[in-house]
Amino acid sequence: MENLRILIDNHQEERLPTAPLYKKTEQILNALGCDNHELSIVITDDAQVRDLNRTYRGKDAPTNVLSFPMQEGEFSDITPGLLGDVVISLDTARAEALEAGISTDERMSQLLIHGILHLMGFDHELGEDQTRKMEEKSLELLRRIEDNPNLTAF
Repeated sequence: MENLRILIDNHQEERLPTAPLYKKTEQILNALGCDNHELSIVITDDAQVRDLNRTYRGKDAPTNVLSFPMQEGEFSDITPGLLGDVVISLDTARAEALEAGISTDERMSQLLIHGILHLMGFDHELGEDQTRKMEEKSLELLRRIEDNPNLTAF
């Protein structure tokens, strides 16, 4: 996919391999009918995610994933193929994976799907119906990119 752009933050001591992340992202976007779109994925640490969360959401705490959609707001028509940015905290992903008894890669898949669905307009904070729709789509996508049949949606 020529229009897929993945950025890896260099502040990580142990970098995540980008090839599997790229492949999973490509599979997710193709399944969503976005085979000619662009997005950025940043894998970083809790400190940077906390700064972004505080700046853009007013929450002074790290979180696992943040999404910055470009298809919303006044200027969304300027670059129709640009979906936006997904920022994932590798620190939090690792901790959550350990707690859930899954691999870090599996947790990263869950977070990647969650972030991309937010870019596509899904929002679990808009009520039970929207939460259910997002969970169903998350599970559908997860089954496409992960082999573990017991892995649940975000």
